[in-house]
Amino acid sequence: MELTEQLNFDHQDRRDIYEYVEAHGSVRADQARRALNLDPEAFGHHLTILRRDGYLKREGKRLSVAYRDEDVEEHDADDVVYTIRAAEQRDLSGLVGVIRQVAEEGTYIEAETVADLLDHEEVILRHTETRSRMVFVACVDDEVVGWVHLDLPETEKLAHTAVLTVGILPGYRGHGIGTALLDRGFRWACEHGFEKLYNSVPATNEDAISFLEAHGWETEAVRENHYLIDDEYVDEVMLATFLDCDARL
Repeated sequence: MELTEQLNFDHQDRRDIYEYVEAHGSVRADQARRALNLDPEAFGHHLTILRRDGYLKREGKRLSVAYRDEDVEEHDADDVVYTIRAAEQRDLSGLVGVIRQVAEEGTYIEAETVADLLDHEEVILRHTETRSRMVFVACVDDEVVGWVHLDLPETEKLAHTAVLTVGILPGYRGHGIGTALLDRGFRWACEHGFEKLYNSVPATNEDAISFLEAHGWETEAVRENHYLIDDEYVDEVMLATFLDCDARL
């Protein structure tokens, strides 16, 4: 199933099963059935249809949402070998840890918000009728060292836009990993019909602003004294970029 695909259920029980699995990321089939108080035969019937229609997948005894498989990209730069791939549920603790470490530098409030949300929901990829998100991770020896997160509104008037956050552990900066993650997020957004990306950072995060500007982002607005960081008021810089998809696909 495409992350941006419109959800369409013709039976309330099937909607309930999907929403339960989606909210948990990965769950045992028997746990879902008991939680929803469904008859085993009826549950099996609905599950068969949800799997047939590409909404859910089953691996052993566990169910998860059947998102479309994304390509794994391998990179070798400056003696650092890394991969970029779609984040998986098993990446949750490592991903949250990396985002929090970057956010602890005190100048990436949006990243801190993403970490709090992931930690609270305990689910990485989301696709509901009101909100969806896509996350790619950069990994060295299968350990998460960076991420790009796309928050995807389902509201019709904002459906062409997405909010993007990207970050790298300090020890892995300077190897092109951030650029590769940003490019992967751009290409995914283009492939799924998005036209514009946003990101907001404190004015004190000069490295992030310079990084984004070097990749074609422009400042759209500045909200004065929007953040209070270390007892000092700091402006919020709101950056955006229109996607030149023909050049990227």
